Amino acid sequence: MLTKRIIPCLDIKDGVTVKGVQFEQMRNVGDPVELGAYYADEGADELVFLDISATDEKRKTFAALVKRIAQHINIPFTVGGGISSVTDVHVLLNAGADKVSINTAAIKNPSLLQGIANSFGNQCVVLAIDTKVVDGDWYVYANGGKVPTGIKTKDWVMQAVDMGVGELLVTSIDNDGTKKGFAVELTRQISELTNIPVIASGGGGIAAHFADVFRDGHADAALAAGIFHNKELGIPELKQYLKDNNINVRL
Repeated sequence: MLTKRIIPCLDIKDGVTVKGVQFEQMRNVGDPVELGAYYADEGADELVFLDISATDEKRKTFAALVKRIAQHINIPFTVGGGISSVTDVHVLLNAGADKVSINTAAIKNPSLLQGIANSFGNQCVVLAIDTKVVDGDWYVYANGGKVPTGIKTKDWVMQAVDMGVGELLVTSIDNDGTKKGFAVELTRQISELTNIPVIASGGGGIAAHFADVFRDGHADAALAAGIFHNKELGIPELKQYLKDNNINVRL
């Protein structure tokens, strides 16, 4: 049985780590290099770096910062934000990323996913989906959750899988930063649609929320930020809880 993964997320804005609620009210929570090293030492299974303002500011991800973080960690490293070409991916992989996360650029140009998969392998391509409920169904949002696309989340998942995506990072905007639990039903629906790994994101507040999304949501990994940054829940403590509740994790 594959182990479930715990993934801290560094949302980067203006070179520092930030955290908000439902993608708003961002506040500074620390230096990304120090946080990355801390999480690697704490036993995180992977690290995600999202340059959340790159797309809106129409610039590329900070490759120099990616390189500095990569030098201080020894776990798989996914980088996203402002990626719009195969060349951008090449730059970030050379800087030390293991995988790239694509969101808005893929919505605008779905063939980009196929291009990256063909160039670097499916395992390199993580599709980030920011989604919220509208009139009873889940829809995809672009530009950091600000722009509605009118695309149903399930339809986008199936299209992306056909394009060669290797993993899905699914963030519920409604749950983000609330610490009230992950969108378990959404995660389960997406997990049942495809056989590629699904990372649940948005809403993790206590250890039981992670158990719920693994057991009932069939997630392969769970991503969180605020509770880890604020040291409300330690990764060793979380993993021990999951192990004690018969969820397979790497201790």
